[in-house]
Order: sequence, then C-alpha cells, then structure tokens
Amino acid sequence: MNSYDTPRKMTGLKRFYHASVYSWQGLTAAYRNEPAFRYELWGGLLLVPASFLLAASPVQWALLISVYLLVLLVELLNTAVEAVVDRIGDEYHDLAGLAKDLGSAAVSIALVICTLTWGAVLIENLS
Repeated sequence: MNSYDTPRKMTGLKRFYHASVYSWQGLTAAYRNEPAFRYELWGGLLLVPASFLLAASPVQWALLISVYLLVLLVELLNTAVEAVVDRIGDEYHDLAGLAKDLGSAAVSIALVICTLTWGAVLIENLS
C-alpha cells in the first residue's frame, strides 16, 4: 500500500446502514447538546404543518421545507465547527474565535433566508 491508498470502505447496504446510524447519532447528539438546534427543531413543529396551509403549490411547499431544513443543516455544521475548536483547547485564540463567529454568522444568514422565503410566499399567496 502506498501513501495514496486508503483502507477499504464498506459499500452497498452495509455502508448505507452504518451511515444512517452515524447520522442518527449526530442528530441526537445535536439535540442533547445544542440548545439552538433544539429551538430550531421545535420551530419545525409549527413551520412544517404551517407549510401545508401556506403553500399554494408543491414547489412552494418544497421551498418552505427546504429553507427550514437549510437552517438545521447550517446549525449542525456550526455545531461541528464549535466541537472541533473546543476539542483543540480551552485557551483563547483569534482563529478559534473567528471560526466560531463565522459559524454563528452562517446560521444567522440561513435564518434570514428562511424568514425572507416564508415572508415572500406568505405575501404572494395572501395578495
């Protein structure tokens, strides 16, 4: 094996099964350890049913659900960045602070995108 060879990875259904288990572990860890993720997930208890009432077409419904899922996605990535930064050490470092601030900014932008999209669909369908 040379330096470019990688260990054999699982394939097929076995890989899908293990990937699903790891994904579930990540979701449950985010729910247990990240209050912001919990709040956003609970927000979905309102947004998902509301999307069926608000959307005037399947495309609008998919858009509303997609931007909500985008918020969860960015929050998970932000949490992953924070976990890696915290794993490196507790002492303050400018780059660690920057990484955490950028992750937080990304979540804020995702929330703005979600709000704008829901607002636009609401305005379009109520006018």
